[in-house]
Amino acid sequence: MENSLIASTDSILSLFAVVLVTGMTFGKLSGIVKLPDVVLFLMGGIILGPYVLNLVGTDVSPIGNHLLLTFGSAFILYDGGREIRLKVLNSVKITVGLLAIIGLAISAVLTGYAVQEVFNINMLYALLLGAVIASTDPATLVPVFKCITLREKVKQTVISESAFNDAAGAILVFSIIATIQNGTFSLGGSIKQLGIMMAGGILVGVAVGMVLSHVISDKKFGFLHEYAPLVSIFAVIISYILAEKFHGSGYMAAFVTGLVCGNKSTFGLVVPPSSSLVQTHVRETLSTLMRMSIFIMLGTQVDFVALAMYWKQSLLIVFLLMFVFRPLSVLVCTLPDRKAKWTFREILFLMWVRETGVIPAALSGMIVSMHLPHSDVISSVVFMTILITLTVQASTTKIFAKSLDLLEDESCLAQSNYALEKLI
Repeated sequence: MENSLIASTDSILSLFAVVLVTGMTFGKLSGIVKLPDVVLFLMGGIILGPYVLNLVGTDVSPIGNHLLLTFGSAFILYDGGREIRLKVLNSVKITVGLLAIIGLAISAVLTGYAVQEVFNINMLYALLLGAVIASTDPATLVPVFKCITLREKVKQTVISESAFNDAAGAILVFSIIATIQNGTFSLGGSIKQLGIMMAGGILVGVAVGMVLSHVISDKKFGFLHEYAPLVSIFAVIISYILAEKFHGSGYMAAFVTGLVCGNKSTFGLVVPPSSSLVQTHVRETLSTLMRMSIFIMLGTQVDFVALAMYWKQSLLIVFLLMFVFRPLSVLVCTLPDRKAKWTFREILFLMWVRETGVIPAALSGMIVSMHLPHSDVISSVVFMTILITLTVQASTTKIFAKSLDLLEDESCLAQSNYALEKLI
């Protein structure tokens, strides 16, 4: 028993060391080849996996893997929430709300229908796949936007949509999984459950965000401001746990907590500069570590047998998502918002920027670890979607924004590997 425990501990520590070294190496390489780091993390994971070096096999601790995916996803959503500015969000709130809910539903349903037709699988599992890849990725978009001075309205809309629809997408995925496991489907019951999960997550997120913003502020009750970085980590954990305990969405709670904490100045709360600077560095480093770990682990789990079998069908689904379903959902969600005064060029940009990333990767990993039917199809399509959207769309964001004259300043700040360098 003791020897088994020691061996298991050594295995987890060795895995962590391998992931760190691989992540730092391929992260630096991403700056050289001018590709998003997550694409290189995926490649690194493939190299580590059973099909190449076999340094990380399929016997990775399921508990450790699930913990990494759950906490990593929640923390990234928290960090994404902190990037949103309520003042700017207020002017585009209708579009963001429509994109995060209606747009997500349109993409999920249309993709699900296409998956059913292309792969000839049960509609419920097709919808599960559609829900997994329907959301976009704040963890990829934020670093990309740090390198371009995009119009603030467009930038905040894209980041806000990605953060909101990541949380909404995660809720939808778990609702479908619950329906699959229960063996029955009720539209009314599913909508009710979705509403409870979202409402519970929002309420817990607001409560946790407000309380913890007070305790790290320079106000009367700010007795923990010197521990602001630790409070950020605690905020993710406690908001997720409380929301799940009250049948809400832990992911939505983590995101809303980040939204409240990131806009604490709106409520007259300020963190002392020294504590705020350390908190920012810790958040950026931990966010980079989580992105790195999730994508490397996803790369190790790629089933090349299934990918070889389904790559043509997967490409077709990705093509439809990028060039048909996303443009359609953007049109449906932007045209009704007269207040935002969207231009044709801005709408085109919103259609193009829809990278699939961390949350779909984490959800795919969970589905594979749960051994659900058709998980091989789901993992193949998710991998192909992530690889293509990140390689093609994320790497052309600046070029596309410049061609549409949406840049306020064409100078690019060399910050893409800032958080990564903190690890070295």
